[in-house]
Amino acid sequence: MRQIFLDTETTGLYPAQGHRIIEIAAVEVINRRPTRNHFHVYLNPEREIDPAAQEVHGITLEFLQDKPLFADTVDEFLDFVSGAELIIHNAPFDVGFLNAELGRIERAVIEDSVANIIDTLKMAKEMRPGQRNNLDALCRHFGVDNSRRTLHGALLDAELLADVYLAMTRGQNSLMIDMLEPAVAVSEISGLGRAKPLMVRSATEEELAAHQDYIASLAKGGDCVWQHYDDKKPA
Repeated sequence: MRQIFLDTETTGLYPAQGHRIIEIAAVEVINRRPTRNHFHVYLNPEREIDPAAQEVHGITLEFLQDKPLFADTVDEFLDFVSGAELIIHNAPFDVGFLNAELGRIERAVIEDSVANIIDTLKMAKEMRPGQRNNLDALCRHFGVDNSRRTLHGALLDAELLADVYLAMTRGQNSLMIDMLEPAVAVSEISGLGRAKPLMVRSATEEELAAHQDYIASLAKGGDCVWQHYDDKKPA
């Protein structure tokens, strides 16, 4: 299963008010294993950044002046996420901004490019009702190290989200992990070298006779179930 963990940073909160995406990060995980393959880009929003938003992510308009436009990177982005399961924390926010950007250049909504979209904020609220479920709180709860997260940054947040999601769903997917992982021989774990084939040796006539004498001795005190088993078992 191919999953993409996505995060964006923006100039403000509302795409309907003309706010734009300034950073997109997408991190690939296949069969619950990070591949270290990712998509990451800063974008020129062609508009001012709200001061409150800049306090959150620390990205300045000066830094973005020489960065590409969304239209310049959209094909690479859509190729990267195509057909994958898209996993986002507070998905309506990011999806709303992505679709606003796609709509500006007359491209189809993001839902048409991916298999489906999972909102980890919704998942967390169902698992932990009445508790704080932002990314920092979930990192603390699931023991994910977020010490590098002094400001919001799309790439780091996407990587942290992947770790949080894998921790959130570990029990649900443990069987799948076991089925995907190759079997390891005991000899490989212990370092004893290649395992030898198991030798099966048939009983000798003397051993079979001794076995029958032992079963007969058990039957002297009454009925013996093992005697009937020997009578009925296939040859």
